[in-house]
Amino acid sequence: MAVTIEKIAWKGWPNCWRLSNGVVELIVTSDIGPRVIRYGFVGGQNLFKEFTEQIGKSGEPGWTIRGGHRLWKGPEDRHATYALDNGPLDVRPIANGVVATQPTEPETGLQKVLTVTLTDSGVTVQHDIYNRGLLPVEIAAWTPTVMAQRGLGVSGFPPRGTHPECLEPTNPLIMWAFTDLSDPRWKFTNKYLTLRQDPENSRPQKLGHWNAHTFGAYFLNGEVFLKEYFPANPASKHPEFGAAFEIFTNGDFLELETMGPVTQLAKDENLVHTEYWSLHKGVVLAEISDAALDAALLPLLRR
Repeated sequence: MAVTIEKIAWKGWPNCWRLSNGVVELIVTSDIGPRVIRYGFVGGQNLFKEFTEQIGKSGEPGWTIRGGHRLWKGPEDRHATYALDNGPLDVRPIANGVVATQPTEPETGLQKVLTVTLTDSGVTVQHDIYNRGLLPVEIAAWTPTVMAQRGLGVSGFPPRGTHPECLEPTNPLIMWAFTDLSDPRWKFTNKYLTLRQDPENSRPQKLGHWNAHTFGAYFLNGEVFLKEYFPANPASKHPEFGAAFEIFTNGDFLELETMGPVTQLAKDENLVHTEYWSLHKGVVLAEISDAALDAALLPLLRR
């Protein structure tokens, strides 16, 4: 199917870009960002969260979540990570997509670029962070995708094994001080961790882990959003105790987050972090079990 790329007004922002192959559509902002603020089937639900009171606005004096998909500097830092993205940026069409280039952040000296391309098989999102400062920096790409309410977030562990055949550890499972594994929104199987978004439960929850084939899925109203990331070097240093994937929820949303390795950048050097997205209809998860999740997800994964 041919991909159409058009500049449109969307929910109060006059300068958005719509990508569609006739089946799915994405909305990329240029009045703020870089953000992908919508991903859904044409005429269907937005799998991404929209903070209605913030959509269509710009120029706020503080960082604003808005929803959608964004690019952050990792590991998390109260100053550098929350650099403002409330102003205009340059968005230019390319074959099957757009390139969104943010001005250099005065707070950090970093410049963020989002390249979004759409094909019949899915979406490729390339994240670039450039060091425009004078001094070297050591950072990682961090890519939170803010999902709409009332869905189920899922991620998979590395291949499982048996004892005593497999004696060495395979991956970290990373906790935060507010992580509570007794919270009923968490459910674990042998192969998967799951976290349900519940608007009636505002307590934040978060876990991280590492998998050579990192992925996060979100089940919502019979549809599934899937994002995948393949670390190039399993021995590379990932931030926050080795996280390549993190999942977070509160009462407003759930985030699926991937993290690249820590990279040292000299002046004008950049890092690249690529995710692969897909959207699927008619996927019903009867229960949270290895068999049910295998049946729902394995046919959809690229690897």
